[in-house]
Amino acid sequence: MNESAGDSTSFGWGIVGTGAIAHQFAADLAHAPGARLAAVQSRSPDKAQAFAERFPYTKAYGDLDALLADPDIRAVYIATPNALHAEQALRAIEAGKPVLIEKPVGVSSGQAQAIESAAREQGVFAMEAMWSRFLPAIRHAREIVLAGAIGTVKSLRADLSYYRPQEPGSRFFAPDGGGAALDLGVYPLSLAIHFLGLPERVSGAWQAVQTGVDLRMRFELFYPGAKATVSCGLDRTGSNLLAIEGSEGTLQIHAPFLKAQRISVYSAHLRRLPLLRQDFRGLNRAAKLVDRIAMPGHRLAEFPFPGGGLQFQAMAAMEAIGRGETSCPVMPLAQSAAVLRIIETVRANGPVARLD
Repeated sequence: MNESAGDSTSFGWGIVGTGAIAHQFAADLAHAPGARLAAVQSRSPDKAQAFAERFPYTKAYGDLDALLADPDIRAVYIATPNALHAEQALRAIEAGKPVLIEKPVGVSSGQAQAIESAAREQGVFAMEAMWSRFLPAIRHAREIVLAGAIGTVKSLRADLSYYRPQEPGSRFFAPDGGGAALDLGVYPLSLAIHFLGLPERVSGAWQAVQTGVDLRMRFELFYPGAKATVSCGLDRTGSNLLAIEGSEGTLQIHAPFLKAQRISVYSAHLRRLPLLRQDFRGLNRAAKLVDRIAMPGHRLAEFPFPGGGLQFQAMAAMEAIGRGETSCPVMPLAQSAAVLRIIETVRANGPVARLD
């Protein structure tokens, strides 16, 4: 636990929800200087109490309004099921509490826009907890791309897929808030926008499950002179890589890119070698060997960190709140809404029988 636990001068966080991501965020606050967990809330008082007992000096609430009224809480982290995010975020904003909302920020672009409008009107900070954007490796990768180190960007490719069994009652396939895109696809889509900006147009396809949500989705984002191809799925475990190809080289964020800790940069010459050429359509054994040995034209950078990595977004939120800002330039709510709008655009086409 952070040394400042129980110190009223430190930054007190309140957590809404008691699931796995809530536990990870609470644990990662120990790696965020000046942060402490002040309280947790659940609709089940017993769950809230059991959670609080794991973290010293933490209060337990069974009512959201009671947590929002606690003066010891400087900001709220919402870690409940997807369908509850927007409503709870709006309640926090109305109560004057800065809010960090677990992805997706809502289940529709309209909900994201409502949160953005409320935060601006009330002068309260609000941000989607797209934690990958704040990782040191992602920050370094973006600096490489913006500096032109790989030349003019031609393409971005990413897949994020993890197998989930289609069990009755599974949150992954719930009609309200479930599906591959809201659970996984928001990550590569958000990073594509982070690296390349908003696309001129989008297309894609998706495969449905019995509950009506998406089992797998593919997105194509079109830019002047560049294209991003992004996929996600709950039907398999995929490569979970992200690669950005430029005119002078290729940058690869190693798997799993949502928790990025390793980056490789390959020169254009190395990329053209016959053994490696196919790597940037799907990592092959030759490229894996290159990543393990020193070779001209290949640079590997590593960015290890303690904990689960959620501390970086918490620190960014704390800094923005301390400056009196209502949003964070690294993860503006307008881009959260844009990601959801892309998903809505592709879903509007209707599902296909099968998507490979």
